[in-house]
Amino acid sequence: MRLKDKVAIITGAASGFGEGMARRFAEEGAKVVIADLDAAGARRVAGEIGAAALPVAADVSRKADVEAMVKAALDAHGRIDIMVNNAGFTHRNCGLVEVDEETFDRITAVNMKAIYHAALAVVPVMAGQGGGVILTTASTAGLRPRPGLTWYNASKGWAIAATRSMAVELAPSNIRVNCLCPVAGETGMLSLFMGEDTPENRARFRASIPLGRLSTPLDIANAALWLASDEAAFITGVALEVDGGRCI
Repeated sequence: MRLKDKVAIITGAASGFGEGMARRFAEEGAKVVIADLDAAGARRVAGEIGAAALPVAADVSRKADVEAMVKAALDAHGRIDIMVNNAGFTHRNCGLVEVDEETFDRITAVNMKAIYHAALAVVPVMAGQGGGVILTTASTAGLRPRPGLTWYNASKGWAIAATRSMAVELAPSNIRVNCLCPVAGETGMLSLFMGEDTPENRARFRASIPLGRLSTPLDIANAALWLASDEAAFITGVALEVDGGRCI
């Protein structure tokens, strides 16, 4: 019960890493707000978790949606202890000049501006209650970028820099800010990262990971759980690699 009575908002929680975090946090005693653009998926995950979960439909690229999401959490629970910026978007693996402007704008809106929207909404709440935790799902792509995902890589590098800067600025308010850097995992975005999801591409990708496998939602959820818990009370400004050794 490492998160007993904590209130956590998790974006992109209807699937993949976000769903894994929501389930793991609830197992450890948290009340979780399942926020996702996919309203039906959010309701499914919340229904399977039970009374500890609240589904909220939200497009994190829209300030009004983020504000409504935070209000729903406060109306239901009266506080916010953990804000997880997990929702993400990418372009298909391709040359950088092949990515159209609409896709580029969506990447920056979901992977970058959503962090800004969330900070505006939750920082005053956390500061007023004496502290909190902000956690962002970044990527190994932000630490060790490779060709084919340039604009996605750049957005995750931005998220890492924002995490470190926020950590320094918000430390006096007892708000810890960290991010996770997962290697690609068994989620719906995998085919986009690889360009095409084939057995050959998967084998090639696994071969680049020293521990010999892709990440799983549980791998990421366990790392997120530790960073969100009081066990990591002295940890802030960290970009934690959850990558089986990929970035070595």
